[in-house]
Amino acid sequence: MPDLLLGSFCSAMSTGLGAFIILFVTKSFTHRFRDILLAFTAGIMMSACMMGLIPEAMELGGFVPLVIGIYFGVATLTFMEKNIPHIDVNHSNIPFAYEQKAMLIIMAITLHNIPEGLSVGVSYASPDTETGNLIAMAIGLQNAPEGFLVALFLLNLNISKWKAFIIAAGTGTIEIAASLVGYTMTTYIQNLIPIGLAFAAGAMLFIIYKELIPESHGDGNERAATFSFIAGLLVMVMLMTSS
Repeated sequence: MPDLLLGSFCSAMSTGLGAFIILFVTKSFTHRFRDILLAFTAGIMMSACMMGLIPEAMELGGFVPLVIGIYFGVATLTFMEKNIPHIDVNHSNIPFAYEQKAMLIIMAITLHNIPEGLSVGVSYASPDTETGNLIAMAIGLQNAPEGFLVALFLLNLNISKWKAFIIAAGTGTIEIAASLVGYTMTTYIQNLIPIGLAFAAGAMLFIIYKELIPESHGDGNERAATFSFIAGLLVMVMLMTSS
């Protein structure tokens, strides 16, 4: 439990760490920079899925629980996308007051952080304690640029730097509660661990392929984003193999 609390806290607070940079920003960032950042985080999450969550789920439960868990994760994210307001922080052009736009952004980002928190909690319930640390690190590395981009988006809506920082940092706190839920469920129902790990992988794969990669390719920066994706993947592999 102490490892879970520390890991989920650090992972969630990485959002605030990324958002903190906004306090020192004096100029606008190009779409190219944002796309490269998004692709880099996609590479990090892909490594965590393919080298951490999926092999662990296979080892503990076999192929059938892996398939069930992955598709459950994908279905959950699909349901959330269809039923929860979702706004692309890079390419949104909604023509209404910035207060309403900001509220939708806050709600959407906060709720979409729930599967990430569940992923961390389920991973710490695994017999391999390193799996939890690995996924917490991957989610944390993904949360930092996400927090920065959300804060930057709010700043572009004429919200003050400090307010943008506080709001963006706050969106990550729900991950702590979600991680506790995921950990509790899979700890008391041991058979859920492989399905839970696969669920986390499915949710992360959905985010990678449906959200991060398309957003990073939305402004003609496909080649730079591709190199950044590969760099993120290799950085995560290096961190995993050196730990």
